[in-house]
Amino acid sequence: MANDRENLRSGYDEVQDLHLQELLDAQQDVWRVFRIMSEFVEGFTMMSKQKNLVSIFGSARVQPGSRYYELTICVAKELAKRGFNVLTGAGPGIMEAGNKGAQEAKGNSAGVGIELPHEQDTNPYIDKGRLVMFRHFFVRKVMFIKYAHGFVVMPGGFGTLDELFEAITLVQTKKTSAFPIVLLGTDYWKGLLEWIRTRLIQDGMISPEDLDYFYLTDDPADAAEYIAEFYKKGRVLKNF
Repeated sequence: MANDRENLRSGYDEVQDLHLQELLDAQQDVWRVFRIMSEFVEGFTMMSKQKNLVSIFGSARVQPGSRYYELTICVAKELAKRGFNVLTGAGPGIMEAGNKGAQEAKGNSAGVGIELPHEQDTNPYIDKGRLVMFRHFFVRKVMFIKYAHGFVVMPGGFGTLDELFEAITLVQTKKTSAFPIVLLGTDYWKGLLEWIRTRLIQDGMISPEDLDYFYLTDDPADAAEYIAEFYKKGRVLKNF
């Protein structure tokens, strides 16, 4: 009988502990919502002051002096010549080259960085007062989409592909205003485009006209002009 009471008490304590842990987990989630809200507020506050932004995406692993690094500097300068300012993910590699090119051409150079455990510091070519850091990728991506009026997508890895396909999806589904998306570097992107044509289109996963959502080129001036021509048809607006 004593053992039965002891087992009952032990079971009751386990249930109470589980209930307490569930309450603590729920409380943590509530506070997490407020942290996320604070990131949005900080991001909107800084980004709403920026004008005529074009996002440049690409790998953080590209080294200064390499082909794609120099190509990114060139396209950033060409954008600045046409009155656009540059937004990047604030890191090294392609991001650094984009900010550097914009700054050298007297365009505004902004960055939205991400806090990662084993990653880089921000690059030194972002204008004072035009950098904001985030803990969450999804908050950061909202800033890219909401405030950028065009994307130049340089060679990159999973993060670059994520940003590219999210942009295309949002335009395709009309969840955002249409905006120009440029892939720079035909040698790098041709394999992906061939797979899109031979698998996605042939298998009916997308429509042939979906290829019109982006533009492929090797010429930095052509990339910048493509974006500039897009906005000759109408004024630059925020995407949502």
